[in-house]
Amino acid sequence: MTKLSFPFSEEKIRALKVGDEVLISGTVFTGRDAVHKYLHEGGALPDGVSLRDGIIYHCGPVMMKQDDGSYQCTAAGPTTSIREEPYQWQVIRDFGLRGVIGKGGMGAKTQAACKQYGCVYLHAIGGAAQVLAECVKKVRNVYFLEKFGSPEAIWELAVEDFPAVVTIDAHGNSLHEEVFARSQAALAQALALKS
Repeated sequence: MTKLSFPFSEEKIRALKVGDEVLISGTVFTGRDAVHKYLHEGGALPDGVSLRDGIIYHCGPVMMKQDDGSYQCTAAGPTTSIREEPYQWQVIRDFGLRGVIGKGGMGAKTQAACKQYGCVYLHAIGGAAQVLAECVKKVRNVYFLEKFGSPEAIWELAVEDFPAVVTIDAHGNSLHEEVFARSQAALAQALALKS
């Protein structure tokens, strides 16, 4: 288990390999479809948000507003990442991302960007939203809440020991690609036996 703390340097990220388990601590920003499309189309990040040497989390967290105006995160599960594939490579390139957390994997453009710019894709456990919310120690801020709504807003989270697995590394390797190839081979073999 590798401990990763913000800021996430290129050296630390390039040392990771597919299959490595990590525990992430520090600042993480959420970002889903609306944010990725907005950035892809030339939108600027709001003041106070920097993704450089950071991690973006494909997540629409469930937040409870407290009496003092602060927020408590009650669910923070990953959303399906492939929806961001048309945009993710550019966000990695333009904003200096070192990590992307989500579920289900991403495609060839993101894989190539990870290799070129020193970034990793980190797979979080789907269906464990409440457990992952326990790793969110503080909700520091929220941006674009009125513009995009709560699930699509950028939430600034302070996380501690957030668990994930590297499934696309900064060396061009993708566990998703490997599993797909093995599955295709097994299917072809099964169909050959049946005929």
